[in-house]
Amino acid sequence: MIRFEDVSVTYDGASAPTVSGVELTVPEGELVLLVGPSGVGKSTLLGTVSGLVPHFTGGTLRGRVTVAGRDTRTHKPRELADVVGTVGQDPLSHFVTDTVEDELAYGMESLGIAPDVMRRRVEETLDLLGLADLRDRPIATLSGGQQQRVAIGSVLTPHPRVLVLDEPTSALDPAAAEEVLAVLQRLVHDLGTTVLMAEHRLERVVQYADQVVLLPGPGQAPVLGSPAEIMAVSPVFPPVVGLGRLADWSPLPLTVRDARRRAGALRERLEGMAPPTDTTPVSDRTATATATSLAVHRGRIEALRRVDLTVSPGETIALMGRNGAGKSTLLSAFVGLVVPSSGSVEVAGAVPHKTSPRDLIRRVGLVPQEPRDLLYADTVAGECSAADADAGAAPGTCRALVEELLPGIPDATHPRDLSEGQRLALALSVVLTARPPLLLLDEPTRGLDYAAKARLVTVLKGLAAEGHAIVLATHDVELAAELAHRVVILAEGEVVADGPTEEVVISSPAFAPQVGKILAPLPWLTVGQVRTALQEGA
Repeated sequence: MIRFEDVSVTYDGASAPTVSGVELTVPEGELVLLVGPSGVGKSTLLGTVSGLVPHFTGGTLRGRVTVAGRDTRTHKPRELADVVGTVGQDPLSHFVTDTVEDELAYGMESLGIAPDVMRRRVEETLDLLGLADLRDRPIATLSGGQQQRVAIGSVLTPHPRVLVLDEPTSALDPAAAEEVLAVLQRLVHDLGTTVLMAEHRLERVVQYADQVVLLPGPGQAPVLGSPAEIMAVSPVFPPVVGLGRLADWSPLPLTVRDARRRAGALRERLEGMAPPTDTTPVSDRTATATATSLAVHRGRIEALRRVDLTVSPGETIALMGRNGAGKSTLLSAFVGLVVPSSGSVEVAGAVPHKTSPRDLIRRVGLVPQEPRDLLYADTVAGECSAADADAGAAPGTCRALVEELLPGIPDATHPRDLSEGQRLALALSVVLTARPPLLLLDEPTRGLDYAAKARLVTVLKGLAAEGHAIVLATHDVELAAELAHRVVILAEGEVVADGPTEEVVISSPAFAPQVGKILAPLPWLTVGQVRTALQEGA
């Protein structure tokens, strides 16, 4: 269905190809997963299938990519639209209408599909993706995860033969991600749809793949194989594989169920041991931030209801809950972007929505879901210079943070040419330059591979040890297990759980990390905890 013949892509001004020597075939009716570290060219390779590369991105495409027999060099994206449906990392860039139902119908209207067929397919897609209650909602009022489901739905309704998906579950809560992956499974198994997907959250998707394509590094030829074969050698792998490697299980398990069947001996070794915990003390000094009986209305929607939350110096809190639960709204209240309808918010002695931006930047920093919202300069060096000036920091402060989070980004690179994960690293560095007492992050691991996520965890733990308070809204249960002292779960704008991470997530099937599920009822959360315990007990 998709054939790559000695494909390489070189962007204008680049000294080397982003991808090169790609020679592989994606058969019809298979789900093929594209994996590899951030910045190795996964999005570029996906773009060659839809024709976006090079018709919209520029650069030089060498070799040949054919989809259902059509050469993407000679067929522009609109000439492939009846065959290929594409969802990129940024769902907002897809939308051309204002409401959910109109967006689901738009692609079919463009292809001239009959109105009665359109109506039926819209209803089917609303049900498939759990969007029926949102059908009349303006897209601008949806959460990031809801927007991502709408973007996926808009490419499903025309019934393309090929789906190209770039990080399709990155902004989805665990339950919504499972729903989307179940839909993709149904399309592959029942309708013979071909799916080519790039995803960093391998713990969610690797078990569904028929084949896995590993891009080892920039300019290196890809490696194709079964999920088990590739996970045995891949530099990026989910916690279940990490635990399997640590315990020397062969073949490596890809699912929690397979791992649980083999974990009996490991559970016996860990019985009676206590998981190592973060010894960083949470300060009992005056709270960095408080929300008291906080309520926020967005039009007729009550986004937050009677929320009470205290954040102490040195504390890391993970806000979790389904898409639309109010996590981003709560972060916005802490940074003054929304005004409370009732109740109060205080951050570092100030009321955020009544404080000038120049003063507020030294009290609280927010890295939003869309990092590009913070980026305005033409180069990475320009962004860093502006951040240093705004924060009154020594020249080079921001640039040093970028290098720590994601090494090797050239100064002259335009932020728009960075991958999603690289943009996040740059935006986080811009915010951290001011060293605010309170740091807020909204879905901070979108687009990050496991190595980049580990670097982020190291940086955030260092900030917490220095006394910074950190609140992150995330659907990444592995990140919460690795980093958070507390987990706060929101539902319908209300706090429904608030407690130590190990107590809250272990008791929740939706929010438990893979290691927690494998070793339950023992209270272990991460591969790192198990490794440390085994080394100390050896």
